[in-house]
Amino acid sequence: MSTIHLVPDDLKQLYHVREWRNATGVLATACPDEWLDIIDVLRAFQLLRSEIQAAGGRKSPIANQIDGGFYDRGWQEKQFQTAIKIDDDLFESPTHKIDCLKGRVALEVEWNNKDPFFDRDLNNFRLLFDLRAIDVGIIITRSTELQSIFKFLGKGSSYGSSTTHHEKLWPRIEGGGGGGCPILTFAIKPDLYVDDGPPTAEQVADAQNAADED
Repeated sequence: MSTIHLVPDDLKQLYHVREWRNATGVLATACPDEWLDIIDVLRAFQLLRSEIQAAGGRKSPIANQIDGGFYDRGWQEKQFQTAIKIDDDLFESPTHKIDCLKGRVALEVEWNNKDPFFDRDLNNFRLLFDLRAIDVGIIITRSTELQSIFKFLGKGSSYGSSTTHHEKLWPRIEGGGGGGCPILTFAIKPDLYVDDGPPTAEQVADAQNAADED
């Protein structure tokens, strides 16, 4: 039985929402404070034309907007220090950094990375769930339908088919990429697009500074 009915209807209008292993039920019952944070951040998010058109560096203004909403609510970037012990030999094997962690909820934002990043995220969720470090994993990505907006804004080539969007994500989840970890995914739909005009000089400068740091 699915627990996707626990996702507020207004979010279902703005995002493609899918779950694996009753992730919504886990969030709503075992992690209610984190679930409220997720709802609040997703409701506040807007897909701004200015941020789409601002050149991005390691992390785009769009991903920064989402991450910032969680950081303002006490979520943190986190890398777990894990290791494998064989007899007396200890082999350190730290996890990849999680974009946002609070309590026992791990959240990744995949706006426009190469699609193998989904494999990394799902493997991380699987490992941390098996180690009893997290209860649920969340991935926020973009819907494939946004490509028409990108093309209209002259940014279509920046968002290729081999980058992170929800049609690349779910075959990996259904193929067992996340193991037994409950996973909830949100894909940003065109309904969230807001034409706020071209990027300002400040936005361009911020994006350039981010690119220079790569």
